[in-house]
Amino acid sequence: MSEKNNDIGILKEIAELLNEGTDTNNVLAGVLKRLLQVTGLQTGWIFLMDEQGTHHLAADESLPPALAANQKERMCQGGCWCVNKYNNKKLTKATNIMECKRIEEAIEEHAGETCGLTHHATVPLGAGDERFGILNVGSPYKTHFNKNELALLEAVAYQIGTALKRIKLTQREQETALVAERNRLARDLHDSVNQLLFSLSLTARAGVEMTEQEDVKHTFVYIKDLAQEALGEMRALIWQLRPLGLENGIVSALRSYAEMLGLSIDTEITGAASVPGKVEEALWRIGQEALANCKKHSQTTEANLMFHASKDLVVMTIKDQGCGFLYGENVKIPSLGLKNMKTRTEALNGQFHLKSRPGSGTAIEVRIPF
Repeated sequence: MSEKNNDIGILKEIAELLNEGTDTNNVLAGVLKRLLQVTGLQTGWIFLMDEQGTHHLAADESLPPALAANQKERMCQGGCWCVNKYNNKKLTKATNIMECKRIEEAIEEHAGETCGLTHHATVPLGAGDERFGILNVGSPYKTHFNKNELALLEAVAYQIGTALKRIKLTQREQETALVAERNRLARDLHDSVNQLLFSLSLTARAGVEMTEQEDVKHTFVYIKDLAQEALGEMRALIWQLRPLGLENGIVSALRSYAEMLGLSIDTEITGAASVPGKVEEALWRIGQEALANCKKHSQTTEANLMFHASKDLVVMTIKDQGCGFLYGENVKIPSLGLKNMKTRTEALNGQFHLKSRPGSGTAIEVRIPF
């Protein structure tokens, strides 16, 4: 009875930690540390997996030097038996992994001390039909986990999976709220600042007609030109906040945005697939930045947009035949806008490619898997 009560106490502590957190990495790190403390185990790590089966190390505690060396390179790269079993959907419950492939390789390569760690237990993390990754725990010279230990680890893993699901849903709600707030701000800007700038432009135009003094005329013309320029900037800002036309598809929205900027754009669409909303939003922001750069820097008014969507990949290319600039793959990306495009792409596990040469234009290619 005392062992059962102890397990209940452990689960209660873990649940309290999970309910407090909203950041995935912080939650996993805190729970893993506490789990090891209350179970007496010494080492643990958590892999989160994406839909392509690629893992990343989300949390770890007390890794032996052989696994922690070179900024945990051995843990972040390559496959192993537990990851393969998870990806093959053969890991459905807590299980003993009799040998750790990463430890074995570290020993063979004399990569450092393993501190007696040779085995670990592996538990899948999930909630309902959703799968998130795996929890691995072990201790030096511990070669087997009994039935009760595995049952406790399964219960903890279920709690972790439920918490990850909650965090994911919370993030979606925040994204939805952010879109709603952007739409509200866009409406306010259109109804207030945009109308004031339009009125100022009309007033300045009337001032030009009403005066005969040349210096006053020039002043009104200058004010009118400034108001027109500000109106253009404001329209672009409103477009960025609320992409009117995105409901008709990303290509249609970018075509309209290019026309608003005064660019002539040729489009080529291949493939037929539904693009997830999150990917479409990212492509919209990337496309905006690319077209704005074309308008500002390329010294041309023509651009090309190529869009290909398949069942598991979308590829968008925007290029111009403008002045271009000197850039190579080993050169640091030169502007904040280009860096933001790369960051948005990589946040969705995509690839960002930039090609440009003086006199040969610029091309930006974005590849994002579903």
